[in-house]
Parts: sequence; structure tokens; C-alpha cells
Amino acid sequence: MTDLPALLLARLDSGFSTTRDPVRAEAMAAYMRGQFPFFGVPSPALRSLARTAMAGLPAPTAPELAQIADACWSRPQREFHYFACDYLRKHQRVASAGFLENARTLITTKSWWDTVDPLATRFVGDLVRRHPSLLPEIDAWSRHDNMWLVRTAILHQLHYADQTDTDRLFAYCTHQAKHQDFFVRKAIGWALRQYARTDPSAVREFVAGTTLSPLSVREATKHL
Repeated sequence: MTDLPALLLARLDSGFSTTRDPVRAEAMAAYMRGQFPFFGVPSPALRSLARTAMAGLPAPTAPELAQIADACWSRPQREFHYFACDYLRKHQRVASAGFLENARTLITTKSWWDTVDPLATRFVGDLVRRHPSLLPEIDAWSRHDNMWLVRTAILHQLHYADQTDTDRLFAYCTHQAKHQDFFVRKAIGWALRQYARTDPSAVREFVAGTTLSPLSVREATKHL
């Protein structure tokens, strides 16, 4: 690693070692079904620790951004992964179109909704908006065997509002309407519910004319 990633990770290591809470860590791990170990640092304390770790440091270059994300992901504790998601969002304009492959690795490694969702909605979404040439790859993700790539594709426009490509959103939801996994069905409903804030009539018409799972329909029409 170059100096910036090494220094930042050293600061994070030090911060986590002094703020860890074994009792809270056990509860946090249980909430995530025992899939990941935790330091037991709650979100407000994690944000404060992150600010301290980043204080006085320059913005990363694209290679440094990748090194920092990879280094955090290589640590077992989930708080490192949360930090990486926030750091990527903060510095997403540093990333070139080619960074989508890095994001793909993060999405498909140590995967669960708590990291996939921020990567999908706050990093991949912004990256694709800045680099529309990536849309064919996102289209491929929407039909992938990996459910987390499917979920990412469905959710990547979550915050696009009136810039949403409605045809693409509806096509993704239609193609995966019979998907058996809870997280994909939930993503369909969430994406549609969010877009209903912009165009409720379009979502109402789509739901009425599409065979979706009860979960997807329930989520999509929650505020209609």
C-alpha cells in the first residue's frame, strides 16, 4: 500500500482497538445471523472514529481508493466494511468507469444487505450516472445468477428520482419478478416504492399489469 492507505488503515486499527465493545459486538453479530464479527462500535461512534481517522489526510487517487476499499474488505470485522462503503461514497468522483469491477468484487464478497445496499444506491448508482457507458454491464447484472448483483442492478437508480430510466427499472423488475430470493423480491418492491414518489401513476399501472410476488407488491404499494 502507498502512504495514504497505510496511514488511514493504521488509524482505523488504532481507533477500533480503543472503542471496541465485546458485549455490543456479540449482539451486532447475532443481528447479522453470525455471519461477520464486529468490534461493537455503534453508528454514531463509527462516524466519529472515521472523521478522526481521515482528519488532515488528502483525497485519495483512484488507485488509493481501490487499495483502501480492498484493505478494509480484507479485515474480518464488519465496521471496516461499513467504513469502506462510506469512504467510497465520499470519494466516488475519484473513481473512473473501470472502478465498477472493483465494486463488483466488493458486492460479491462478504455479501449481505448492509454493505450491498449502500454500494448499490450510493456508489454504483452515482458511478453509472457519471459513466452511462456502464449501463450494458448493469443490464448484465440484472440477469446474473448472483442475487446481490441482481439486487444492485434493481436498486442502482434508487435516488435518481425524475432522472430514472423507467423502462430499464420496469424491465429489471419484470425479468426478476419470479425470483425466489427474499432480497431480490424486497429490492423490486423498494425500488418501485421509491420511484412512486416521483411517478405514482406509472408504478400503480406497472404493478397492476405485472405478476409480482406478494412481497414486492406489498412493498411497492405501501404509500400508494
